[in-house]
Amino acid sequence: MPNASSHAVDPLVVAIAYDGLCTFEFGVAVEIFALPRPEMGKDWYRFAVAGIDAGEMRALGGVRIVADGGVDLIGEADTVIVPGWRGSQAPVPPSLIEALRKAHERGARILSICSGVFVLAAAGLLAGKKATTHWRYSEKLRELYPDITVVPDVLYIDEGNVLTSAGSAAGIDLCLHLVRRDFGTKAANMVARRLVVPPHRDGGQAQYVESSVPEPHERSRLGPLIDRMRANISADYPVATLAELAGMSERTFLRRFAAATGVTPARWLLSERLSRARTLLEDTAMPIERIAETAGFGAAGTLRHHFRRQFSTTPVAYRARFGTNARSA
Repeated sequence: MPNASSHAVDPLVVAIAYDGLCTFEFGVAVEIFALPRPEMGKDWYRFAVAGIDAGEMRALGGVRIVADGGVDLIGEADTVIVPGWRGSQAPVPPSLIEALRKAHERGARILSICSGVFVLAAAGLLAGKKATTHWRYSEKLRELYPDITVVPDVLYIDEGNVLTSAGSAAGIDLCLHLVRRDFGTKAANMVARRLVVPPHRDGGQAQYVESSVPEPHERSRLGPLIDRMRANISADYPVATLAELAGMSERTFLRRFAAATGVTPARWLLSERLSRARTLLEDTAMPIERIAETAGFGAAGTLRHHFRRQFSTTPVAYRARFGTNARSA
């Protein structure tokens, strides 16, 4: 799959490593950006590890790491990933701060996973911006860096060239989002399928905090209904109808649907319809008006409204960037 025309060909992703490295967060970066993916074509990401501590470094779980190079590798990166950090108040080496600032100044993207946000904050890259982190660290981030607008109830935040994610697993969501930005929805879906994770999770991290797993009988009752909605995404689905199909009262249905999906039926439908619209924009020459009807928006104006609100672009601009003709150029 050739690259989208708006990013560097064969972009270099550099993940930093440090003594006490957060293994899971680092593994997320490796899995998404370093794993060989010949099906994606020759323009897929390159990957390197920049060690910021001298010699062999330790990672949680007894793993030892020898990096590809030092901080100087950050100077070559198109994207830099900070996979967690030693602690909210652990000092950040001046050499790393300088390297990140220079990378940011020349337009490289800087991405943090979980507690890695404290490295970006220490480098001054988040001043005046919105950012997120694991819900356990939100108050500490707000306390230490009052010039940052901390958003606690989201999975990730994209501020253009500076991106932050919530807790560890939200790093997967953010990295898939970056793949989607660079190569389009189909590529992100292919990576997600290989990872056996959803290509896009709607909602915020609060739905994963101290929440119970839906009972098996609830999942079995809602599963066929969700499949039915997805198969006929353009139909109207009043809550009363959905509750009747699920064999529940409206109040019970809304509660259990939110418990199972993390969102309301309306929000779930909007996310699914936007996903269907993106696929049609990428893979077909179908007119925008027809896409709006097929995806369940009814009118092109409604599609444009939600598309701009969700993705800060228009359907036409999205097709120009990620459509079949753009990818083959």
